Amino acid sequence: MSANVDLNIRPDYDQVLQDIADYVLNYRITSPEALNTARYCLMDTLGCGLLALRFPECTKHLGPLVEGTVVPFGARVPGTSYRLDPVKAAWDIGCCVRWLDYNDTWLAAEWGHPSDNLGGILAVADHLSQQRVAKGQTPLTVRDVLDAMIMAHEIQGVIALENSFNRVGLDHVLLVKVASTAVCAKLMGAGREQLLSALSHAFVDGQALRTYRHAPNAGSRKSWAAGDATSRGVRLADIALRGEMGIPGALTAPQWGFYDVLFSHTNKDLALKPEGQRAFTLAQPYGTYVMENVLFKVSFPAEFHAQTACEAAVTLHPQVRDRLHEIEKIVITTHESAIRIISKQGKLANAADRDHCLQYMTAVPLAFGNLVAEQYEDDFHAAHPIIDELREKMHIVEDPRFTREYLEADKRSIANAIQVFFTDGSSTQQVVVEYPIGHRRRRAQGIVLLEEKFRHNLATRFTGQRCAQIVELCNDQARLESTPVNEFVDKWVL
Repeated sequence: MSANVDLNIRPDYDQVLQDIADYVLNYRITSPEALNTARYCLMDTLGCGLLALRFPECTKHLGPLVEGTVVPFGARVPGTSYRLDPVKAAWDIGCCVRWLDYNDTWLAAEWGHPSDNLGGILAVADHLSQQRVAKGQTPLTVRDVLDAMIMAHEIQGVIALENSFNRVGLDHVLLVKVASTAVCAKLMGAGREQLLSALSHAFVDGQALRTYRHAPNAGSRKSWAAGDATSRGVRLADIALRGEMGIPGALTAPQWGFYDVLFSHTNKDLALKPEGQRAFTLAQPYGTYVMENVLFKVSFPAEFHAQTACEAAVTLHPQVRDRLHEIEKIVITTHESAIRIISKQGKLANAADRDHCLQYMTAVPLAFGNLVAEQYEDDFHAAHPIIDELREKMHIVEDPRFTREYLEADKRSIANAIQVFFTDGSSTQQVVVEYPIGHRRRRAQGIVLLEEKFRHNLATRFTGQRCAQIVELCNDQARLESTPVNEFVDKWVL
């Protein structure tokens, strides 16, 4: 036989795909901590979506692709009156919840926002529940939504623990697409073969580049990229349930698979398989770890690597607010990931550029004592030249301990420290914040503030009576879990 002929023996599905499918189909969630955290994650994610509806740059993306389209049992978009097909509804929900970069985060070798998967989960669950009720069948409940959220968090987060996609230029929304595909396929009734097919297509699909998150090209696509990814997960699940064949070697196929095409050429730190191909390293089996350890953005709508810098800046504000023009330099001591991802100099072109700039996110609370979403907008930036004056005086320094403990499993700190030096030779003390309020180590403190944030976000869209009804329901774990999804979403629409 010629050595130049491919051996056409169809392989078994890649083990990574099988592990995800078996987890989604067979694992039973029993962790009270995971379920309780998922409840808060649901509240916070939907609340952040409501807050985003105040921004026209977000709302211009919402609604049917064809005006006037009527969708039977259309999935609803919280905070609006839209009823859309599940794919577009997933896009819209995902766009809203991610627009302000203000809800949960996962930081590891790769980072991301596992709550992005709620776009697909809620759209599918709402559509199916309305459909089932119309047929006299039992609808899905919010417990089904929470279970799907926990599993989506776990898939995205465990893969991210030791596998860096950003180092090969791929965006973390790839993992949103994979996780959404898996859990949405399950909600839609997929069997194992259908689920494997859907997952294989998620990896074979074109993957987003990180270009839109980095200088000099940072822009608003980063605010809708996750909506795009979770909606694609719904679409791929639908394709598989229609009987589309899968691609068993989607990851491992020599030359043509995901590993060889997109993951091996520069990712030298990844595990090397015996045959010389670099592959994912999965540090632990899938369970409920990620939801239990997820990070909430409680205080600031800011990229998570900057959360502790913002907190330190707020602490220093009373000492510097009357001396801003006397500042000689500002030293920000941080970790490697923050430097690589959000440290930037030069002109900031738009709000999306500013909310991923460590220096901007530090300068605003230093000068004004807080950081809110409106302070990223063009008019605010133009009205306050002091922000750029402070940025120009900032020096960024890496602390190796901060970098090391960012990745240590028993710590996963996100540390930043700030010290301000004045022209007269005096200085503030260095303020160090190692764990943000949304960290598991500060969970009790964070939950109180998270509830306040939730009530505030509800009030931006609904009447006091509606807000009270939603808060009462969401504060009762057992009642919430047993609520039909269609009745739950009823409370969130106009």
